[in-house]
Parts: sequence; C-alpha cells; structure tokens
Amino acid sequence: MRRLLTFPPVGVSKISRRRSCRECPAPRPNHSPASAEDEFHFFKPAWKNFTLKELQLATDNFSSENIIGKGGYGEVFKGCLEDGQLVAVKRLTRGTQDDRTSDFLSELGIIVHISHPNAAKLIGFGIEGGMHLVLQLSPNGSLASLLNGSRERLNWAVRYKIAIGTAEGLRYLHENCQRRIIHRDIKAANILLTGDFAPQICDFGLAKWLPDQWTHHTMSSFEGTFGYMAPEYLMHGIVDEKTDVYAFGVLLLELITGRRALVPLQESLVIWAKPLLQKNDFRQLIDSSLGDAYNHQQLNRMILQFLRGAEGNIASPKPCKRMGMQRTYSEEIFDAEEYNDTRYLKDLHRHREIAMDFSEQ
Repeated sequence: MRRLLTFPPVGVSKISRRRSCRECPAPRPNHSPASAEDEFHFFKPAWKNFTLKELQLATDNFSSENIIGKGGYGEVFKGCLEDGQLVAVKRLTRGTQDDRTSDFLSELGIIVHISHPNAAKLIGFGIEGGMHLVLQLSPNGSLASLLNGSRERLNWAVRYKIAIGTAEGLRYLHENCQRRIIHRDIKAANILLTGDFAPQICDFGLAKWLPDQWTHHTMSSFEGTFGYMAPEYLMHGIVDEKTDVYAFGVLLLELITGRRALVPLQESLVIWAKPLLQKNDFRQLIDSSLGDAYNHQQLNRMILQFLRGAEGNIASPKPCKRMGMQRTYSEEIFDAEEYNDTRYLKDLHRHREIAMDFSEQ
C-alpha cells in the first residue's frame, strides 16, 4: 500500500532570539567566459553543451513570440530541438557578463544536484553567445497560466494532485537532496505541469544552499515575488525552509480560490482570506468555477496544512511530528507574535517601492 504524502508544514516562524543569527557566506566570485568554461567540464558527460546555432534554431532566433517567462535574472523561451523535443531555454540577462556568468554557475551548480519527478529536468546548457540553461518543457505550461489565463479551469482532482506533488518536491529539496536547498521563489509561475498535470518545480535562480550547521541565511537585499514573501523575510531578511513553506501556503490558497497571490492596488491573497478562515467560511474561499465539484475532506485538509505549524498527514487531519524537524513553526500563519496585517502591508509596500526605484535606475 502506497504511503500517502505528508504535507510540509505551512506557517510563519516565531523567530528565536536564542538562535545564531550568523549569515551563511554566499560568495559570488567573478568569472570570465574562459574560466567559466573550465568549470563546466565535469557537467558535459551527462548534460549536452548546446551551440548558439542550436539554441537559435530551437527558439526561432529567440523570438519574442516564444517568451514564456521573464524575471530579474533572465528570459525563458519555448523551443523545439531537432529531434522534436520541447524545451525551455533560459537566457540570463542580469547585469554585466561577470554577473551573468556568476548567476549561471550558481543556478547550474544547484540544478545538477537535483533529481526528482517533481522538479524540472535539466537537459543541457550553452555558453556560446551568452549564458543559457536548457530544461525539459512541460506540455501544459505553468500553473499560473492555467489558473489565471486559461479558459478551461482546472478541476479539483488536478488541483489536489498539484498540491501533493509540489509538497513532495519541496520535501525533497529540504530533506532528501544531497544538500539542503531553499528555493526562495515558490509561486504558481514556477510550477510547470506535465502532460498528466504532475507538477515540477522550476527556476532555481534565487535558490540557496543551506548547510547543515546553519539555521538560516540572513539576506541584505530582497529578492523574490511579492505576495509570496514570508513576514520574517520582509522583517529580518531571514531565509530558511520556512521561506518556501510560507510561499507553498500561498500556493495552496491560489489552488483553492483560483485567485492571484497579489493583484496590483489590492490586498494580498493571505490577508483577503484571513477573515474567511477565522470564521470557517470555507464556502466563500473555494473557486466559484468549481461549483460543488470538490472534495470537502480534501479541501479541509489543504486548509489545515495552510494553518498548522506542525506537519499533518494529508490522509488525516491529525497533526504529526515531522521527522528530522528541529525548528518549530507558529501554530497559525496569521499569529506571528511580532507581525500584524498593518505592518506586513507597510513592509510589502516599502520593499515594492524600493524594488521599483531600483529597476528605474
């Protein structure tokens, strides 16, 4: 009998004053293209080194019509290789050549250690004419495109499957990968869906290693996606597993409600949902396009995983202790002792203004 998945805990951490607040060093050395190529030699037996011509042919010369994603670090293009395989080609565009090479080495160095059904599969890379990562393209695109841009709505069974698979992928990154990985940008746009709607976590451009001896990173600059940022990250720059866990909780709310995590000039999804959750008014939470076509027990379990600090089994609402979990989570995502709605919104707006000012420079 297959063991049913246990969701990762979803909550806002209570920051321990007794814990070390050391910042884990994250050196980003400068690399010239030549030195970068020297560092790639050990990847080549397993992953293809694409030429610029091959990538241009696959993406119709990086046509704007083939762009399927864009962020602060690069653009992602849909492509098709000569053998017919669909791929996603990420071209890094941030900063100087040294910046792009450093970003490339950092992301590639993480991706090559990941092997899981719920994580995007690396096919190869290219360093001719720029820094490129080539990954297998999931036929159904991203969760964001289907939740927010598709006329055909996802049924409940598919949403539940996506929740389970994403939780499995995160647990792998946090517990079972060769080294502990914090993704830092879990969101609907970074969940790709295979032909049978199995989720695959993608885009490790912001990911960080978290050595076993460290409790967390402390970041001096804020990167990520507004609406998914955990309060302790906005307050203190703290990054650990709970950073991803909070974002996963927001993702659960998106699956339940069909709403975006954050809409310009509107409140965040978490704050919108708070009074409904406090009143147990789950009927108002559910995506209206589903009607009554959803499993009430599964809905309650997803909401419980959103609220509980200790991990619970998806087959049963009863919480259970997570194996290997050494740090505690707050009992409810909304009850961080030193954080309330007003302060969260102020920090959210402040960091958004900083980011917008920076992008205009």
